[in-house]
Amino acid sequence: MKLEAAVWVVLSLIILYLTWETVSPIISPIIIAITLAYILYPLHERLSGKVGNRWSAFILTGVLTLLSFFFILGFALWINDIKLSLAEYVDTFFKWLLGIHLPPATYDLTMKLSQAITERFNAYVLGYTYSLPKLALQVVVMVFAFYGVLVNAIEVKNELYSLLPPSNRELAQKLVESGARTLHYMLRGWLLISIGKGIMMTLAFYIYGISDIGGAIAAGILTAILELLPVVGGWMVWLGGAFYLYTIGRLGVALALTIYGVTLISPLPDIFLVKKLGKRQWGVNALVSVVGIFGGYIAFGFVGVIIGPLSLSLLLTLVEEWKEEKIRVRTLR
Repeated sequence: MKLEAAVWVVLSLIILYLTWETVSPIISPIIIAITLAYILYPLHERLSGKVGNRWSAFILTGVLTLLSFFFILGFALWINDIKLSLAEYVDTFFKWLLGIHLPPATYDLTMKLSQAITERFNAYVLGYTYSLPKLALQVVVMVFAFYGVLVNAIEVKNELYSLLPPSNRELAQKLVESGARTLHYMLRGWLLISIGKGIMMTLAFYIYGISDIGGAIAAGILTAILELLPVVGGWMVWLGGAFYLYTIGRLGVALALTIYGVTLISPLPDIFLVKKLGKRQWGVNALVSVVGIFGGYIAFGFVGVIIGPLSLSLLLTLVEEWKEEKIRVRTLR
């Protein structure tokens, strides 16, 4: 019996290893597909009531396929301009941050963080610049995974709950609920809004003649990232653009960009949306957001923006459960 058990363990480990080696190259597009499906699922539900589940998934997948085609086209045409502009913007941001007399420990951490982000971004972009077929293949995987998740969303949810261990079902449910809250807060809340603000910033930088299309897209990406963080936000990007216009003597355009930024990017949209989406909290939750987003990005690339905060949220849930268990043990004694 022991020999048979050992054989099954070894066989299971081999299967898991082969499965991981098969899936790991395409894990990022699968995570992106699941993320997009989660964001768009309310729309899918409403559309399903009119045209049916499969047709709704087919229509949304068709739209995603079209957008993905334009993304690959834009990536091939503008990636070098975007990379240079974004590196310049990030460098300017960190120079400003390092110039406000931070404590020594915070200064060193910020310096290392700026270097790590730049290196990670360059490596990430370089890996796709010379391998557009790889990018196209991952987009195809993402599109098919997106369709599969939408069509089988209810079955996936039921299967997930069926896998919860009976012995620790309460803890498992808390972890699932914690992850769901984080995803709802990040993905259907501030992430979706941040992407919208990034698009608005891209249009502003291009229309007002601050930069070419590559630089405008880079400004939009930076806006989306800053909008996810506490304290800072997209106002820093439009303010920088307005200051640049002011220094070159285009005062009217600078004023127009200021009005545009205040009303459509920040802070006015945040004031009206905060009641619906929830306020981005400070303190420990703010630290979790910063560490999760930046740490996740450095470790996993762009999908780490989702993985990082989610993993830290689950860790905090486990810590809280452990503290409650210790209190219960003390009470029983």
